[in-house]
Amino acid sequence: MIPAGEMWDRRFSEQPWPSEPDPFLVELAGALPPGRGLDLGSGPGRNSLWLAAKGWAMTLLDASGVALAQAAAHAEETGTTIETVHGDVFGWQPTSASYDLVIVANLHPGHEALSQLLTSAVDSLVVGGHLFVVGHDVTTLGRHGPPDPDRLLTIERLSQALPATVSVEVLDQRRRHPDHAREPTGEAPDVVVLAWATRRVA
Repeated sequence: MIPAGEMWDRRFSEQPWPSEPDPFLVELAGALPPGRGLDLGSGPGRNSLWLAAKGWAMTLLDASGVALAQAAAHAEETGTTIETVHGDVFGWQPTSASYDLVIVANLHPGHEALSQLLTSAVDSLVVGGHLFVVGHDVTTLGRHGPPDPDRLLTIERLSQALPATVSVEVLDQRRRHPDHAREPTGEAPDVVVLAWATRRVA
């Protein structure tokens, strides 16, 4: 099996990736005051670059060195500052609770791994910090995301994957227009979460 980093290096090298931020991130997190942000599985940084331009201090973590290099190049072109970290998001553990926003966008690892990732994401938030999650709904099987229905999302699956240390503001299925040139045309549903960290685990 090809390592995930190599697979994504090839994909990011071979085709252009969306550069505009996720519209649900813009809608739900755009009004948050700038602080420290972490983008898990950032890819070329479509969300982080937008937030950095708004004053956020963004850290991007991704398994693809190609994607991170593209993000760094775009940041230099636009005069924004970001930090990039080359690593596997599913092996990552926070060293402290220091972020005001963590983004988990379009990662579909399956329920157990997603639950572990979201727990780590929330553990890295300061109390009151926000978690934003978006991913493809299971009804998009064969059109968007992985070809495994168990890795796609439903409201119930995402709700079950969230740790008890968050208060959910938004948990919804929302339709979006595809933003990738190779995606099928027409609207498709995503599952979206905005939640905030309520307490630290003792």
